Amino acid sequence: MEEQSAQAVLRPRVWAGNRLALLALAATVLAATAGCGSGNDAKSPTPSASTPTAAPSKAAQDPAEAAKSEAIGTYQSYWQEMQRAYAKASVDGTDIKKYAAAAALRQAEVDTQRMHKDGQVVTGQVVVGSPTVTQADFSKKVPNATVSSCLDISQWKVVEGATGKPVSLPDDRRLKYVIVGTIEKWPDGWKVIKDEPQDKPC
Repeated sequence: MEEQSAQAVLRPRVWAGNRLALLALAATVLAATAGCGSGNDAKSPTPSASTPTAAPSKAAQDPAEAAKSEAIGTYQSYWQEMQRAYAKASVDGTDIKKYAAAAALRQAEVDTQRMHKDGQVVTGQVVVGSPTVTQADFSKKVPNATVSSCLDISQWKVVEGATGKPVSLPDDRRLKYVIVGTIEKWPDGWKVIKDEPQDKPC
């Protein structure tokens, strides 16, 4: 039962109405070079969920580029809060509602409730690699953008909350994969409304 629950959180599978619970335990994304490279460049550190890359000054951007930067910044902040939620098996005490809504928020709540029930938490840091706006429509009543990035879950570990003992997981689970987020600009700011792991390595 314990192994089954951990597998549900860590093993990626394509969305089918539900967000992949695989999100529930990601790790250090070796983001960097073209697409989703794993090399680290001392001059260009990989942006992580806990240390989002500073967006260029809006004064130097046109409105569309500024909106893209805001959408990407929201997506990185969303993952920072997801990391906090998985680390405590609860969305309580996090700012996840500031950055997520609709299906993305519901799935975060479902994931953490399941983890809490099973007495499991996640340790380690998640990093969002090479987030890129692949599609956007800022002229709509509700502006929106699609952000594609690379997520590497190799450093996230599922452990028993009470003892810190690692939970056994399948060796064949995918640890690095493409993920696509849908982000909308609501009255109180940009929100991730959907986040879909793809059945594609990166």
